[in-house]
Amino acid sequence: MEKVKVLIVDDSKVSRAMLEGNLAKTNFEVCAQAKNAAEAVELYEQTKPAVVTMDMNLPDADGIECSRRIRAIDPDAKIVMISAMKDASLVAKGREVGISAFLQKPVSVNELIDTLMILCQNKVGKVAVLRESYAKPFVRALQQGIFSMTGIHSEVELEEDSRAFLEVSGIAVIVGLTGLPNGRAIVYMDSDTMHKFSMIMLDKESVEDITEDEASESVEEAVNIIVGRGVSNINDVFKDKEMRITPPGTIVGSKIRIASPKLTTFRISAKTRVGEINMSVGFAEGE
Repeated sequence: MEKVKVLIVDDSKVSRAMLEGNLAKTNFEVCAQAKNAAEAVELYEQTKPAVVTMDMNLPDADGIECSRRIRAIDPDAKIVMISAMKDASLVAKGREVGISAFLQKPVSVNELIDTLMILCQNKVGKVAVLRESYAKPFVRALQQGIFSMTGIHSEVELEEDSRAFLEVSGIAVIVGLTGLPNGRAIVYMDSDTMHKFSMIMLDKESVEDITEDEASESVEEAVNIIVGRGVSNINDVFKDKEMRITPPGTIVGSKIRIASPKLTTFRISAKTRVGEINMSVGFAEGE
């Protein structure tokens, strides 16, 4: 995939270096760095970046004025203000000149990348945006959730899943995702893994100490917590998304088929000492 060009505008050499470091291992590359407004406008015309990160305090003009000058030569310019300040007045003034997003220093790597991905989704592609900004928070939630509830470490992998349906033998817990984007998350595992997982979760001596109902109800509760964490991870970054989860529905049996119509779906697999725990997370087309 072609790299997406970023122009960094900041009078602080340290801040520029930190931003460049944050982008080093991503699909974004720093094409130029400017330490003042005049330099920023000149470099923007020369390099034509996909997105600009803009500091508020510059020696020759503030970030609002610098953004206005850039937007004057390119009305479609995408600008993210990254400043120590982020009050309502600043945001309102920035919106007036066309600044797309506002982040406050110190900005986290995830927050920075997620914001850039959303703004540049026409260049990076919808699937890449969904993977980086929406599926990956569920990767973290699955791994952290398994450990916090059972103390079990896991190796987690993420991949796009183009299958038209899932076939599950064991247990599948389905949780709806509402908001933007909407979709659904399904956590599934085989029967043996279900019993071993619930045994540890309920602090039992052996799987014989757990009934089938206790095992399925334990997994259902665990899934509700894990998916809730994933949604919270997304909401923490995108304050206006307001994603929510629906009450879980659980199916236990063999050769269960669950369709994934009109969803961009990702499979997250967590390999653990009690077996493989999988999550299928899908998002509606067009979001």
